[in-house]
Amino acid sequence: MPIVLRAAPTPTAPGLLLRPWRDGDADELLAAYRDPLLRRWTRQPLTGRADVRAFLRRSRQGWAAGCRFSIAVLEPTDTGERLVAHVLLKEVTPGRPYAEVGYWTAGSARGRGVAPRAVDAVSAWAFARFAAAGLTRLELLHQVDNPASCRVAQKSGYAFVEVLPARPPFPRDGHRHVRHRP
Repeated sequence: MPIVLRAAPTPTAPGLLLRPWRDGDADELLAAYRDPLLRRWTRQPLTGRADVRAFLRRSRQGWAAGCRFSIAVLEPTDTGERLVAHVLLKEVTPGRPYAEVGYWTAGSARGRGVAPRAVDAVSAWAFARFAAAGLTRLELLHQVDNPASCRVAQKSGYAFVEVLPARPPFPRDGHRHVRHRP
């Protein structure tokens, strides 16, 4: 069942709205993927309309299957809302105690606390929604040469646990951060 989450505003940043992706998000999604830094950290960059349609289709399929939850993060503007990030909860399986959280932040939103607030909101929702299914731990993985992701993990309550050796498709060692259900 689709959700709508909110992350409270801070003294320097507006509140956030988190919801499933919609077909109407296609233009902003494609624009976000034009950012070279986002493309650097993304395994499957969206380079055209066909990629965006496939992304949105997979997003709907994941929600329908109840195992992969792709969430658009928006912030209010004078004329509506704008896309500032994406959070993904994946590998949710009943009876399995852990799942994984991933995210990206649009270039215009970096350095404003968007990602930690969005990851925190999705993490809290995941623990509440899937507690009965046995979810007790969320993992956030990133490559060691991405210190910004390390800061996001820590700010959103994910403790560093270990260095993971590089393995395809990841060319560099990585960090595993973990957050336990309260």
